[in-house]
Amino acid sequence: MRPDNEALIVIDVQNDFCPGGALAVADGAAVVAPVNDMLDDFAVRVLTQDWHPAAHSSFASRHPGKTPFEVIEMPYGPQVLWPDHCVQATGGAALHPDLRVDRADMILRKGFRAAIDSYSAFFENDHTTPTGLEGYLRSRGVDRVTLVGLATDFCVHYSALDAARLGFGTTVHLPACRAIDLDGSLDHAHAAMQAAGVVLRE
Repeated sequence: MRPDNEALIVIDVQNDFCPGGALAVADGAAVVAPVNDMLDDFAVRVLTQDWHPAAHSSFASRHPGKTPFEVIEMPYGPQVLWPDHCVQATGGAALHPDLRVDRADMILRKGFRAAIDSYSAFFENDHTTPTGLEGYLRSRGVDRVTLVGLATDFCVHYSALDAARLGFGTTVHLPACRAIDLDGSLDHAHAAMQAAGVVLRE
């Protein structure tokens, strides 16, 4: 059992990010078993859940003439346009059925503001609007976090950078992550996390 000051943060292990989903990550469902094995090792366990309204501004379908994976400029900076995914209260937004959701202390929904995306579990993509996760972890006495889930190069990556920036000792457990790897995004994510002091555990 890990010390009480350590939390496991499980990022977006949802149906739409697993095989057959609207934004499937290759081999995404393979994270479920190792994540389940880790849940009992931590005193504090948080699951995050992408929770988009149907007309979310990050969906390519909302931008005539644009296609998924193009990048546009939004008021808060560059934004990848995605296929419609993790729409609120749909099966695609549901957490994977084999994930031990009963072990979670908290389920944090993010990306519910229509005008802004939220890769990080800590902040919206403007890097200033908080999700409330930091306050929850501080109130539980947490100062170290381990991140797992989907996808390594987007939501795990940005969550890890924010955790480190906020002063949490931060580890990403790579065997319980999978990546999209969009145009070299995985190598970029690994380099950025290491530069921020995040421990990448193989």
